[in-house]
Amino acid sequence: MNFDLSDEQVLLREAARDALSRVRTVEAARAALEGGELPDLWPTATQAGWTGLLVDDAHGGAGLGAIDAMLVTAEAGRVLASVPLLGHLPATAILAAGGLDDATLGKLASGELRAAYVPARPGDDLSPAWTAEPRSGRRRAPAPQVARGDEGLATVDGTVSWVPDAVGADVLVVVGVEGGAPVAVALGPDAEGVSVEAAAGVYDATRPLGHVTLENACGRVLAAGEDALRRAWHLAHALIAAESLGAVEECLQRSVAYAKERYTFGRPIGSYQAIKHALTEVLRRQENTRSLLYYAGWAYDSQPSEFAAAASAARAAGGAALDFAARELISVHGGIGATWEHDAPLFFRRAQLSRRLLGGTGDAVDRLAGELLGGATPIAA
Repeated sequence: MNFDLSDEQVLLREAARDALSRVRTVEAARAALEGGELPDLWPTATQAGWTGLLVDDAHGGAGLGAIDAMLVTAEAGRVLASVPLLGHLPATAILAAGGLDDATLGKLASGELRAAYVPARPGDDLSPAWTAEPRSGRRRAPAPQVARGDEGLATVDGTVSWVPDAVGADVLVVVGVEGGAPVAVALGPDAEGVSVEAAAGVYDATRPLGHVTLENACGRVLAAGEDALRRAWHLAHALIAAESLGAVEECLQRSVAYAKERYTFGRPIGSYQAIKHALTEVLRRQENTRSLLYYAGWAYDSQPSEFAAAASAARAAGGAALDFAARELISVHGGIGATWEHDAPLFFRRAQLSRRLLGGTGDAVDRLAGELLGGATPIAA
């Protein structure tokens, strides 16, 4: 098994890095926390073809796989770019299964329209119910309820909070339940009974979030079955892990550079054991996350039965790695690293919010344990 990137994937990654380097995204992240506006990076995503990464070429997409999507989102994470791909890509993966007209799917692939994934967490070995993100507290909320009507339409009732990229989306792909079974419904944000409220005062301004409320909202039922909806949930986890990996790489690069140029007692601080050990641990966590992501990217297409475990492992490792790397970035830079004049707190903010989205890294660990224990072979007495 070869987990090396192909020449085309290397070019995709380099092109993404080049495209995002043309915008001062880190500076914009600080300005946004002070009331400024984030740059609109959707035209960049459209021109680069990222919007159709997971849509087949028959509908104007690139027809690529999860690993390619992860390479792009990793580059976005590296520079804290607010490209709304975390909402769009899982949504298009669901839409690609069918149920939406070809013209609209083509517009989503080209970037003329933008989709947002309104997720429901799949049931597991402890609780079979599909659930949604609550507005507050730790208890999961019930997933939206779907009632089918005529001509492929359905009404949806429920609330899903803290939805990435929901604000400004042209198509909402809502995962709900009908009689306990998961169903995906495509809705327009301006349809009657649909409300999308921007989450004000978000800790990390580079991550636009919204609260989606549906009251007898009418939409079109999509063809994606339970397996596809489960896979979309884990794909979103893998994309968050990829963003985290890119941010870890940037934290390590900045930390190493500063450790070489900052002197104390006549020696670069990087020569001291405490610094060397800490940055080596960042590197270890970084490469562990990378390996798990490549495995998840392979499993998405080649071994779907292993994708849930692989994506959960990557999400857990990536969240912990970025939390550790962001703290070390602050620590290595000393007093200046904790001030508003430095970029380190921006990476720390991204780490703390990212590890709480879509059930959080703790939920990913629990799901991974369930997947592994479920597949364990009992030992004969």
